[in-house]
Amino acid sequence: MSAGGVKTLVTGGGGFLGGAIVERLIARGDSVRCLARGDYPGLRSMGVEVVRGDIADADVVASACRGCDLVFHVAARAGIGGRYDDYHKPNVIGPQNVFAGCRAGGVSRLVHTSSPAVVFDGSDMAGVDESVPYASRHHGHYSKTKSIAEQAVLAADGPDLSTCALRPHLIWGPRDNQLVPRIINRAKSLRRIGGANPLVDTTYIDNAADAHILAADRLSQGSPASGKAYFISNGEPRPLWDMVNGILAAADLPAVTRSVPIWVAKAVGAVLETTYSVLRLSGEPRMTRFLAAELSTTHWFDISAARRELGYEPGVTLDEGLARLRAWLRSHPGKRAFSAGERADSGTFAEEDVRHG
Repeated sequence: MSAGGVKTLVTGGGGFLGGAIVERLIARGDSVRCLARGDYPGLRSMGVEVVRGDIADADVVASACRGCDLVFHVAARAGIGGRYDDYHKPNVIGPQNVFAGCRAGGVSRLVHTSSPAVVFDGSDMAGVDESVPYASRHHGHYSKTKSIAEQAVLAADGPDLSTCALRPHLIWGPRDNQLVPRIINRAKSLRRIGGANPLVDTTYIDNAADAHILAADRLSQGSPASGKAYFISNGEPRPLWDMVNGILAAADLPAVTRSVPIWVAKAVGAVLETTYSVLRLSGEPRMTRFLAAELSTTHWFDISAARRELGYEPGVTLDEGLARLRAWLRSHPGKRAFSAGERADSGTFAEEDVRHG
């Protein structure tokens, strides 16, 4: 059932995933408001109401939620480095403000963008479904704070506010300002970790956005989606380095063929983590122990529940997505790679959208 014409708030609507969700809402006739730290003339030109403010500011969030029927909470801090507080404010306090704002403003539906990182403990995850427990230990501030947030959002489900959480894995595609440019920027220095080529899920941007719209349309008190989390992906597990090399090929760059042992990658990650922490360096280390684990383990997920209960079916295959990415990169040569500043929205991209690793 379409929810066309409803008043909808999208936090992080200026980001990669948030922007794709906004486009779909506008196309079907919804009235859309975005909460973001930056200004987005492109959104305003589409008729979107842009509210500028910090997701960690309860008053700003409450004001943005007021008068809305539906909220997509997409904004988050993503990354593999930094201080815990840098993640806690946007990823824990932010969602708390959102569902509090929803309740105060009479919002009836909340779709929260989470991540499979909430269950990743560093070991192989092959075809697991939503019954897998939250990780008991986390390898980074991102996964820990996203886990806290998801559990709080799902616990907030009740008679006056229906909530659900989506866990899209590794979103990519045209206009990506995280995964694709990271791979392109590091093409010359990329190394395979260990001798394996583990199966990994990814999610093409159109499919991730469609899943959010489907979840919102099926979300109501008493519906199967109410109070639940769902894995979202393309449903096409592919060897990790085949996928990386597919993205490099789309940018007309050579494949990654050289490798380093897993123990070397983890040792380098530990040294870099310590160095960045002690010297309080800005940015992110090129390697961490979490990243070494991610690049050397299998992680793909059973999306049967999303198919069955949300009506989700990936509409764009990986190969079609790679073809679209190649066409986009060729038509936007200036977007083949981004500097750290360009990846951010005036330095605040982290609070506008999320990588969803």
